[in-house]
Amino acid sequence: MATIIDNLATFPRQTRATVATIDWARLAVPEARRLRELGFDEGADVEVLHRARFGTGPVACRIGRMTVALRRTVAAAISVSKR
Repeated sequence: MATIIDNLATFPRQTRATVATIDWARLAVPEARRLRELGFDEGADVEVLHRARFGTGPVACRIGRMTVALRRTVAAAISVSKR
């Protein structure tokens, strides 16, 4: 079993990870639905590509072949483990 090491908002760039857990209770219903539609679920492979310079901007990540921008608060609800 992989150890949870970080959340997606603070995970190092250009490093592949696996989604360990998602705190669905921290997300609004439309945000949770969008994540599920995009393929975010436990066990999905993800990579942080870019993070806005200042601490409140979005996080760009790759899941599958898609590049997705997430609000920082949404990314913080996604716990990841290193692959």
